[in-house]
This record gives sequence, structure tokens and C-alpha cells, in this order.
Amino acid sequence: METTDAAGAGARSTRARARGEPPSPATLPDGGARLPKAYRVRTQIDTILADLNEGDPVPSERDLAIRFGVARETVRQALRDLLVEGRVRRKGRGTVVSRPKMVQPLSLRSYTEGAISFGRTPGRVLVDWTDIPADEDTARDLGLEIGTPVMHLERVLLADGERIGLETTYLPLERFADLRHSYDPATSLYAAVRATGVVYAAAIERIETVLASPREATLLECTTALPMLLLHRRSADPDGVPIERVRSLYRGDRIAFEANLRE
Repeated sequence: METTDAAGAGARSTRARARGEPPSPATLPDGGARLPKAYRVRTQIDTILADLNEGDPVPSERDLAIRFGVARETVRQALRDLLVEGRVRRKGRGTVVSRPKMVQPLSLRSYTEGAISFGRTPGRVLVDWTDIPADEDTARDLGLEIGTPVMHLERVLLADGERIGLETTYLPLERFADLRHSYDPATSLYAAVRATGVVYAAAIERIETVLASPREATLLECTTALPMLLLHRRSADPDGVPIERVRSLYRGDRIAFEANLRE
């Protein structure tokens, strides 16, 4: 059974303050009782995680339930929320602290450069590399006629071997046909394009939250319930000529984005 209701908890807290007693470390201040129990427990578990290191075991559901005076199902829900956020992960029959999310800068730098700057080793797994006719959206973004051949490249992005994102790139085939013979899809496409003499001068990027399709979830080795970050990018050279159209789907539990804004 759960502990007493909000009114009872608030009354006990008031009496404790009147006697000059310090609040219990497992009790939230007044007002917290109005929050869902799982959220309050999640906040308290957060304070425990702050004192742990990556890979350290998290106290068991039973221990946490006893410590906070709540039902094990309440603790289970709090841990599920932390799992979705990427704060903890399952290991065997227990739960351990996850490694920090990789922070990727929102800039003209490549995924490879961003991963390396964060101390991670980037990698890629080729899913599909074909030439296709441009649909309406791709043609608009690349400044082409509908049906114009474009290079379609789909890859899983890795960080230290972990699947972190699914990137789909569209390039004008006529402009970048030589990449078919010179480019290794396990390496940075950004660097390969620059090696042809093309300069990335500007990009427009849009970010939204989505859920993965069953196919995408399989490729990223996660469930379809895991929140995703979806980035759409259109890049251009100094003359304003479009270079590429990119759709990048990232696991919300493994990556965060950072923008450096200036007036």
C-alpha cells in the first residue's frame, strides 16, 4: 500500500517544523505532495544518481520503495521514466547509471567532428545507397526538377559502437556522381563532399520530437515508444546553390544538442 495521503503528509510536515525538527531526507517539502508519486520518487532518485558514477548500480526497487515509503510499482514507474530519458540502463536483472548523453553542436560541423570533440569514436553502418528520382520535397530543397536523379544514402550513426542515430542524405547526382567511386560510406560524407572542392557556407535546420517507425526502431535497436529527435537540414554553398538534404533521426536517450547563440 502507498503511504498516507497528501493532507496527512502535509500535517505531519507542519507539526515537525513547529517542533523545529529537520525534514526527513526521504520526504519532499509541502507542495510536492500534490505531484504524482512517481514523479516525486523520480526526483528523489535523481539526487541518488548525482552521487553515482557511470556503471554504478542503482538501489533495487525494493530498497527504494522502503526508503521512500511507496509501493514498488511507483518506484518501477519512476525508473521507467529515467530509463526513457537515458539516465539509467538495464544490466542483467538490475539497473545501472548510464553514461552521459553525447552533446552534438548545432553548427556546420560534421557528425564526426562533433562526436570526436565530445570524446566519442564515430562510426557508421550502411543501410542503403541508391540513385532515385527526386520527389517533390527533395526536388524543392535541392533546387531540382521533380524526377531528377539524386543520390540516396542511408546510414546508422554510431558513437563508441552504440547506435545513436539514423541519417538519410540526398545529393544531386549530377554534381556528386564521382562520390560513387571515391567515397567510403563508413566515413564522413561531409569531409568527402568538401574534398571535391565544395564549401558548406550555410544551412537551415529544423528539430522536432517524433516516435520511430518499427523499421527505424529495429535499426536503432530500441522500442517505438522511445522519444526521438528528428533533424531536417538543407545545406548550401557560398553561391546559395543547394548541396544536400539530410534527415537525421536520433535516440533521445543518447544524444542532446547545443546551440551557441550570439547577438
